Amino acid sequence: MEVRDYECDIEGIVNNANYMHYIEHTRHLFLKQRGLSFAQMHEKGFDAVVARVSMQFKVPLRCDDEFISRLALTKEGIRYVFHQDLFKTDGQLAFRSKVELVCLVNGRLGQCEEYDRALGV
Repeated sequence: MEVRDYECDIEGIVNNANYMHYIEHTRHLFLKQRGLSFAQMHEKGFDAVVARVSMQFKVPLRCDDEFISRLALTKEGIRYVFHQDLFKTDGQLAFRSKVELVCLVNGRLGQCEEYDRALGV
């Protein structure tokens, strides 16, 4: 991915809120590659929602920086845990996060076998 100028603050670094966009986009691409569509799952009564996010800002990203977004997934009980890191192209770790999702089945917290199958967890 690449940092766009409007994502930066007056100091010339990426505003902290934009990191959430980067990691969310990565998760969406990952789920799409696994054959999951949020819209289709919602129509079936399954909604994956963010329950908790932990973020660590290591080295700032700046305008026009290119970076690599990496993702690893584990399952802990009913939580899907996405470990997501953003690296500058020189290999420096810029950002580290842990995003926990849970599944609502017809509006209630529960297990989602379709997500489990698609994600291989």
